[in-house]
Amino acid sequence: MPDRITDELLLEKAGGGDQTAFLLLYERYRNPIFRFSYRVVGSVEVAEDITHDCFLSLIRKPRNFEPSRGSLRTYLYAAARNLAMKYFRSSGRELAIDDLAEHPSAPRREEPLRRMLDAELVAKVREAVADLPPLQREALVLFEYEGLPMSEIAMIVGSDVGAVKGRLHRGRERLRNLLAPYLNSRQELVTLGKA
Repeated sequence: MPDRITDELLLEKAGGGDQTAFLLLYERYRNPIFRFSYRVVGSVEVAEDITHDCFLSLIRKPRNFEPSRGSLRTYLYAAARNLAMKYFRSSGRELAIDDLAEHPSAPRREEPLRRMLDAELVAKVREAVADLPPLQREALVLFEYEGLPMSEIAMIVGSDVGAVKGRLHRGRERLRNLLAPYLNSRQELVTLGKA
């Protein structure tokens, strides 16, 4: 039943002081907003702060959300993005992305070399994503990890679809270039392991 209540109705009730309505909104969007923030800034603490600040500003100023401009999800992602960019400007540096422990991996029955190489690949991809410029990183995270459509990403980042496609393309190319030496050496190790 709570899933059938629209975001707009819940926000209206939450703005009027209904804590249950606010908690329902929070439960709907907390995890995706946190994941996005974490993947962009690379710090659990900062991502938690961003997530908290998104919902705090939403409850303090519910009228800032205009349904005619987009969905509440889009609004929250845009708010998180703005807070992440503010964080980057104030810190003057980018952080490496740490392990995400929210998706436990399924047990595998593969040879030890393959398991070691898979774990190493995950770490290398994580490092490469962290090395992307913030605008390319956010486009990649929103599209590849969060699965958002280009039009919604464009609304979140305040740009047009063409610019988002360009950032995504440049980000993917940069990832290919950053990962190419590793992938080539990995293939050689796999070949040696089979010999």
